[in-house]
Amino acid sequence: MKNLFVTALLLSGAVLYAQRSEPGEMRNLTAEQVATLHTKKLTLALDLNEAQQKDIQKLNEKNAKFKKEKMDARKTAREAGSSKELSPDEKYNLQVERLDKAIALKATMKDILTKEQYAKWEKIQFKKGRHKKTGRKDHHRHGAKRGR
Repeated sequence: MKNLFVTALLLSGAVLYAQRSEPGEMRNLTAEQVATLHTKKLTLALDLNEAQQKDIQKLNEKNAKFKKEKMDARKTAREAGSSKELSPDEKYNLQVERLDKAIALKATMKDILTKEQYAKWEKIQFKKGRHKKTGRKDHHRHGAKRGR
């Protein structure tokens, strides 16, 4: 009986491990597939209606195609060996481009979503932001103490 339990436990662990998503699995999807997944996640999070889903799907497809093109260009440059350090002006231009796209996205989402949905979307974006990557280190740097 004990062996049966151990075997079942090992098999279930193997199945769960096999079903776990890989970190780079989004790279293997087409831009349309990525856009659909993002749209469905937003639909669940924000309770989007059909018209909103269609508008956001188009927006996500456009953004996903742009990201795929950028990733492919970086990959091609890296494989060709021309992956050089960017100049300060190039870095600046890339940041300006990224921020312009973020501003345009925010304006478009404000037009598509209701006020409540937009507020919730902004919270989601905030959670995805830089502070999430820095985690507790950033928290402690600003004087916040936990449980002390």
